[in-house]
Amino acid sequence: MKRLLLAAAAVVVLAAPAADVSAWGATGHRMVGMAAMRALPDELPAFLRDPAAAAEVGELSREPDRGKGAGQPHDRERDTAHFVDMIEDGRIMTEAGPSIDDLPRLKSEYDAALLAVGIKVDDAGYLPFALMDAHQQLVSDLAHWRVLNAAEARETDLARRAWYREDRIRREGLILRTIGELSHYVGDGSQPHHVTIHYNGWSSGVPNPEGFTTSRRTHGLFEGDFVRDHVRFQEVEAAMPAPVLEGFELRPRIAGYLRTTLAEVTPFYRLEKAGGFAPGDARGIQFATGRLAAGAAELRDLITIAWRLSANSEVGWPKVKVADVEAGTADPWLPMIGGD
Repeated sequence: MKRLLLAAAAVVVLAAPAADVSAWGATGHRMVGMAAMRALPDELPAFLRDPAAAAEVGELSREPDRGKGAGQPHDRERDTAHFVDMIEDGRIMTEAGPSIDDLPRLKSEYDAALLAVGIKVDDAGYLPFALMDAHQQLVSDLAHWRVLNAAEARETDLARRAWYREDRIRREGLILRTIGELSHYVGDGSQPHHVTIHYNGWSSGVPNPEGFTTSRRTHGLFEGDFVRDHVRFQEVEAAMPAPVLEGFELRPRIAGYLRTTLAEVTPFYRLEKAGGFAPGDARGIQFATGRLAAGAAELRDLITIAWRLSANSEVGWPKVKVADVEAGTADPWLPMIGGD
């Protein structure tokens, strides 16, 4: 049965149509989500390592794009989560902008820093904060799951045990949705056009000494049609780099990830100029495959790190420590059902 599910999921990925310009197309986002889930280590809960969960996350990875068009303020508030426009040295928008390496604690502080130097918040984008927010939500979701799972296994009262089970199942659905959201923004962060002022052809507002394309079709053709027609899921999986899990700090990790993608902007434009994204050109296929593989690997690692961090969390009200519940030294009933 699992082999059938995997085969069906792979067909969905390989046959997916192109999407509107806004992120990786549907094909690319599915690939990032599925490849990451299929690569999760054994330490994670079994429900996350099920083939059906990989297929579900592949679909949920598209949600931040599919939800567009709902109206205002919904759309404007969310559209700028998909990108952060940096110049070559990692500063946001201009030389006066804040550095990706020195992000403030809160998005409101980031907005204030942009406005202070005359940069419009909606022009700059806030992808790093979308990434941090989704990762922190995942830690919280997994912490709740740990408590519910442990409590369900120990509870002797049948009514309480049934409630724990139902809430655990609810939480598993929420976890997959959170991973889908994180997957989307991690995928955006692996696409060079989502981290640069040169997001759709080389920007007309800065020098262009190498004569790179200024075509407004550059972004969409690369991430949509080219990926759909030429990148293969199995090759993305094979290109994923090894896990990097130690010494985790959220802000430096996100900044480093986005800087790595920023370093691929000029190589992309050089490759485009050299004809590397012509149909079937192996150079363009390798580039796109590598970027999707980088996104899938980062998502795999961020999920794994979130699982580890969740063991040291507190949840519920009044607060209860996950470690105490898992050790059997704390009763989570009131914190879980709500102490008002």
